[in-house]
Amino acid sequence: MLDKTKHDGGRPGGANQTSDEELILRFQGGDLYAFEQIVRRYKEPLINFVYHFLGDRVDAEDVVQETFLRVYRNKHLYRNIAKFSTWIYTIASNLAKTELRRRRRRRLFSISQMGFDNRDYDLPSGDATPEGIVDGGMKESIIRKAIETLPTKFKEVVILRDVQEFSYEEIGEILDIPIGTVKSRVNRGRSRLQKKLHHLLDK
Repeated sequence: MLDKTKHDGGRPGGANQTSDEELILRFQGGDLYAFEQIVRRYKEPLINFVYHFLGDRVDAEDVVQETFLRVYRNKHLYRNIAKFSTWIYTIASNLAKTELRRRRRRRLFSISQMGFDNRDYDLPSGDATPEGIVDGGMKESIIRKAIETLPTKFKEVVILRDVQEFSYEEIGEILDIPIGTVKSRVNRGRSRLQKKLHHLLDK
């Protein structure tokens, strides 16, 4: 299955490691080394998160770089009333969705320039057929691309829940939606994925 980069509250080093909240408070006090530790701690998990949104490693790295820039510039906006992981994932999620909207605008502009209308066309992806899938790596690629085709409201909760392994409560805080809505979207997103991937799940 997919590479599940578990956030674990942003504390991969264990209970004795300095907490995220302590690091951001130190950074707010002018400790630049604390910011460097935050970057090292969150860089790969955030890239993995955004990559499942955008499907492009370079774009994901750009979004994560912008995320850290926002944290650096707006460190004073963080308040120790919520997990730091919730705050930084909210920033990354919003930037990823902004990039998706930019892509749609660029695509529609490109199509209109070519003389076509603005409908979305399902173009062949060129991916291997199910019969050609021979290893887990290929299946992972197919699953990731299936997630990318989900509507944003389903894609973001599926990634946060099943890839990043956030709790329903944390997802609600990140996306600013009720827990009931989170659970509903997760279930509907999973249902759509199952329909898209039935040929893999039966393997």
